[in-house]
Amino acid sequence: MISVVILTLNEEGNLPRCLASLSQCDDIVVLDSGSTDRTADIAREHGARVFTNRFENFAQQRNFAHEKIPFRHPWLLHLDADEQMTPELWGECCEIAQKDLGPPGGTASATRRPPPDSPAIYDGYYVAPRMIFRGRWIPHCTDYPSYQARLVHAARFRFIQVGHGQREAPGLRIGTLRASYLHDLSAAPEPHWLAKHRRYAAGEVATHLAQRRSAPPPRLRDLLSRDRLTRRRTLQRFAFHLPFRPQLRFVYQYILRRGFLDGLPGLRYCRLLMHYERFIVEALREAKAKR
Repeated sequence: MISVVILTLNEEGNLPRCLASLSQCDDIVVLDSGSTDRTADIAREHGARVFTNRFENFAQQRNFAHEKIPFRHPWLLHLDADEQMTPELWGECCEIAQKDLGPPGGTASATRRPPPDSPAIYDGYYVAPRMIFRGRWIPHCTDYPSYQARLVHAARFRFIQVGHGQREAPGLRIGTLRASYLHDLSAAPEPHWLAKHRRYAAGEVATHLAQRRSAPPPRLRDLLSRDRLTRRRTLQRFAFHLPFRPQLRFVYQYILRRGFLDGLPGLRYCRLLMHYERFIVEALREAKAKR
């Protein structure tokens, strides 16, 4: 079996669906950032344990879970409240956990690595979400599969903050799972989505400016890398130097990535992505004006 941790802040509308998808899990932890609605009550009603920690960024919050929360199992799946487990992913995660040679019934203190011939030779696994918008899976305009590190060995795995999100710390061994989880992009009203992504844009700009000071410039050859994540992250860095960024994002997602095949939900989502790119342009302009 595996443990599951869910990050929350005022998620009373989304959390019940997430928890309902975890009916087979015997260790659900909700790590809350100070909700003022019924989020904590709903979690406890579903048998989850609730912990509270002030949110600084996603990497800090997830690392807090690894370091401070006593999970019942060494392997931990990270979910957000607007995401849901699938039977296929649950089965694959349990298979990984059963093959791991860590102490049975362990906690996050188990640090023993499996031998090289073990199937569980990784510190964590990438999982690709299936993005749902207005009730429809929109794989083309969300670049499916777009992988994130979600199934991790809590004692061995750490995150670092990148933009508004997080990625695995350098030097970790990461595998890839076949199954996906569900992420409902339209779980919140559109004004809420826009406000959240305006905050995300500020984080992306802060990361970009920090990379310009400390990291080597992106390399054109990395756009042709065989590694999908390398290509994606390199493209994101080059995008800061492009004119007409919102319009180019729409052309890329809707036409080049064939987002038009995702129907009307795909069109609406690509238009939202244009707004997000405009927020980034505005945040970058404001940051440069302050320098």
